[in-house]
Amino acid sequence: MIRELIKKMIPQVLKVKCLEYLRHRQKMKIVKYLKRSSEFELAEKNEIMDYFADNPLSIFPYEFTKKYNSENVIVHTDSETMMKYVWHENKRLYFKKNWHEKEIQNYYNGVLLEQDINSPHRYETANFHIKENDIIVDAGAAEGNFALSVVEKAKKLYLFEVDEEWIEALKITFAPWKDKVEIVCKYVSDNDDGNNITLDTFFKNKKIDFIKADVEGVEIDMLKGCQNILSATEKLKVAICTYHRSNDAEKIDMVLQKSGFDTEFSKGYMIFIIDKALGAPFLRRGLIYATKNEINKA
Repeated sequence: MIRELIKKMIPQVLKVKCLEYLRHRQKMKIVKYLKRSSEFELAEKNEIMDYFADNPLSIFPYEFTKKYNSENVIVHTDSETMMKYVWHENKRLYFKKNWHEKEIQNYYNGVLLEQDINSPHRYETANFHIKENDIIVDAGAAEGNFALSVVEKAKKLYLFEVDEEWIEALKITFAPWKDKVEIVCKYVSDNDDGNNITLDTFFKNKKIDFIKADVEGVEIDMLKGCQNILSATEKLKVAICTYHRSNDAEKIDMVLQKSGFDTEFSKGYMIFIIDKALGAPFLRRGLIYATKNEINKA
């Protein structure tokens, strides 16, 4: 109770200054580590250190971030639902009902950053992408930007999301395609109970072509719960986040390779600054692209 009162008494401007100071210290700690480290290619280290010479600590320590400004995001209000939305690739992408315009601008600007062609968090590339009539799993759909980008190509889309406010928005976003979009209010995991489900259980005797997973640090559990899919599916693509935990990239790569996938990491690195346990080596791979096509290998 006392801590909450103290928080309320501290002026917002002071909170911002404190955060800036802490992040500056963290940035200098990262730069110092990179200068001594031999874990990364010299060109990769230099690119990040050059960025930090003139810019603050960032999740994406690259020049492409300068193209984006949240103030340029135009937010609209649907006169029928009174829900706010933005135009995402000429389609309406809706947001949580209680969010103010500034919150949406900041959030969607982050989405644009994540999916920039040079971003370590980009789900699709020129050589790794959805094909026409694919059956797609979006695990950790959130606002649904990935699903909305591919919905017209997809034969069927399964969106796994548990946040009720996001589900409300997703239903409106995907109303024009409700015949081929199914929203599943479950956590994807390695067990089946009231709140969780494994992909092996949900997709038993069902075909899938593409899995995108951004499940806030439980990616390993999700993979444990879809071993049958990974081992038995002859043709499958998986795009899965690897930055939530420091050793996820190595573990996820190992699981996928053991299941017969060819793997490749997204280019560049992320600095997951919201992780309170963030420490050396600080830089984390953003995504892994995995492809399995036994038909072509035979």
